[in-house]
Amino acid sequence: MRRAVVLFTGDLRLHDHPPLRAAVAAADEVVPLFVLDPAVARVGFAAPVRQAFLAGCLADLDAGLRERGGRLVVREGDPVTEVCAVAAECGATEVHLAAADSGFGQRREDRLRDALGAAGCRLHVHDTVVTAVPPGALTPQGSDHFAVFTPYFRHWSAQRLRDTLPAPRTVRVPDSVRSADLPAVPSGGQAAGGERAARRRLSAWLRGGLGSYDTGQDDLAGDSTSRLSAHLHFGTLSAVETVHRARAAGGPGADAFVRQLCWRDFNRQLLAARPSVSLADYRDRHDRWRTGKAAEADAEAWREGRTGYPVVDAAMRQMLSEGWMHNRGRLLVASFLTKTLYVDWRVGARYFLDRLVDGDVANNQLNWQWVAGTGTDTRPNRVLNPVLQARRHDPDGAYVRRWVPELAAVEGPAVHEPWKLPEIDRKGYPQPLVDLSEARARFQQARGLG
Repeated sequence: MRRAVVLFTGDLRLHDHPPLRAAVAAADEVVPLFVLDPAVARVGFAAPVRQAFLAGCLADLDAGLRERGGRLVVREGDPVTEVCAVAAECGATEVHLAAADSGFGQRREDRLRDALGAAGCRLHVHDTVVTAVPPGALTPQGSDHFAVFTPYFRHWSAQRLRDTLPAPRTVRVPDSVRSADLPAVPSGGQAAGGERAARRRLSAWLRGGLGSYDTGQDDLAGDSTSRLSAHLHFGTLSAVETVHRARAAGGPGADAFVRQLCWRDFNRQLLAARPSVSLADYRDRHDRWRTGKAAEADAEAWREGRTGYPVVDAAMRQMLSEGWMHNRGRLLVASFLTKTLYVDWRVGARYFLDRLVDGDVANNQLNWQWVAGTGTDTRPNRVLNPVLQARRHDPDGAYVRRWVPELAAVEGPAVHEPWKLPEIDRKGYPQPLVDLSEARARFQQARGLG
């Protein structure tokens, strides 16, 4: 009886899953395994909103496997120890998993390879499980990664993606392998996790919002983005399948959406080549970020959505309420923290990881660096003016009124400049933390531009 183990990580699905398909093809019985790693909590990555979404993903994965005659095996502890234990218990000769791009995942993979090799068990690492194009597959001359998006996008677009794989019809799991209980799925609250919910959302998006994505993606009030980011983060959707289906739909909206999927791969290839950029500046701008009581008070006002700039506060309050924020909002609040308040990007990135259901090391940290000017932006010193951005992307103020109830009665674009209103109309909404012109001058001086 040939047996194999499939270690699920950020790929919690059955459709288009190369490690699972390979294991089912190679073995008579397969152990689909997920390990609840306490190290995730120790490094501060176990945000409650993501733990709740993860519980839904695992429950849905287990249900899908049971429909195919199997089940999900859950263990708790060090992944290397638990994988080796499961392999020994069932007599598995091979283990399959998706390739990692973070330093954390790469170290786990190296340890697993060594430990399994010592036990006579082979490790198979599969590419294009989490990304459409593997990190490292595309490199410019003289470097191990692309540092500029446009040439990367050009090369990425020319790649032929592998075909999408169907979900296996049957997954036979040995009865003897014990499992811990699945994490409890909280009732109510945030959006449900799981492959079935992901596939329904993708299908609805392709039928509806995709067609106008090129013109509506920055419309804050219109909420015209896919909201697939959490499903891509947890791997309940395949990036390969998502690109294929978007391209099949065609049109300018699909082209713009696929470009965003490429941006996700771009960040992952950068992180895979330079794991240190999860905490260290990719490009050192010699910033001397503000610290001390005044800077912390400003950062706390930013976290709570009371900066006095309504579009910034609306976006922050959306995240506090939903565990999600519109992409244009993310750009605005990140620019405000790092360039208007001149507070270290790591402060903002940490808070995002604490609050976002789609909190992802590659996209979160590197997007923060892009906005802060320490990453790959070719215009590292651009500053987004929150008033001008609000007028452009929330012209009549509907987004602000939705999330800033103090200003709900203020009609039209006047809501973006409440400091010009009588105090009675502001309903206690705070005055601006900082004058934008003074803040811009401070940033330019700090960067040696003034």
